[in-house]
Amino acid sequence: MDLYAKTTFEISRLIARNYSTSFYLSSNLLKNEDKRAIFSIYGFVRIADEIVDTFHEYDKSKLINVFEQQLRDALETGISTNPVLHSFQLTVRRYNIPYELIDAFLHSMKMDLEKSTYQSKAETEEYVHGSANVVGLMCLKVFTNNNVQEYNRLKLPAMKLGSAFQKVNFLRDLNADINGLNRTYFSDYDFDKFDDQAKAKLVKEIRGEFNEAYLGIRQLPGRSRLAVLTAYYYYISLLKRIELTPPQQVMNARISVPNYYKILLLIKAMIVYKLKLI
Repeated sequence: MDLYAKTTFEISRLIARNYSTSFYLSSNLLKNEDKRAIFSIYGFVRIADEIVDTFHEYDKSKLINVFEQQLRDALETGISTNPVLHSFQLTVRRYNIPYELIDAFLHSMKMDLEKSTYQSKAETEEYVHGSANVVGLMCLKVFTNNNVQEYNRLKLPAMKLGSAFQKVNFLRDLNADINGLNRTYFSDYDFDKFDDQAKAKLVKEIRGEFNEAYLGIRQLPGRSRLAVLTAYYYYISLLKRIELTPPQQVMNARISVPNYYKILLLIKAMIVYKLKLI
């Protein structure tokens, strides 16, 4: 069983490496036990997201329901033949991740199957809570290692960071969401008339969440502070690029941060961390 568990964690690590350079680089800064757990969380949320966003030729509702039932079975029995779910359920058990966080995440995934337009800010925030905020809380459970007091103290900043990350992703993926998936998350904006003023308003909202989140990053324990700071630098840089990009280009192209620059941001985070400037 030890070999099987080790292999399942390695599969989740491989998923992170193949799907997200920035997440992979930042997570590799964690100590080994935390790293394995965070990769297992990423593997779980990535597969669920892939079901919803890319498995177009298949019955997505059936697939996500089967995936959820397999997880429930794994949590009940302590084992799964699905490697991603096996590593994830081990993490859920080890760090006492509440099922309500997982349930909220799956609820948001299912919302994407039912909705093409999020009609109000409340609907958007409900979606963001499940798709991002609770993922931040799952990671925080790992970082605080069952310290309930620390977890409760850092909950709000962790949720703000998850929300900011997700909204940057929304802006980055406007073209893919609107034209590829026929999906609109920002109901307050007419994207046929998306202009500098509308973009500036969104950027200001996201930057406010980043500012609140930074206060929590400063208080994270050990190497989790370094890892999350690296991810924070990456997303701040991505937001800045979006801010400097003309609205129509944001609408028609996927803005990204080059890999070489991600390495520079990682080095910056390491220097700040080593010099105890955070």
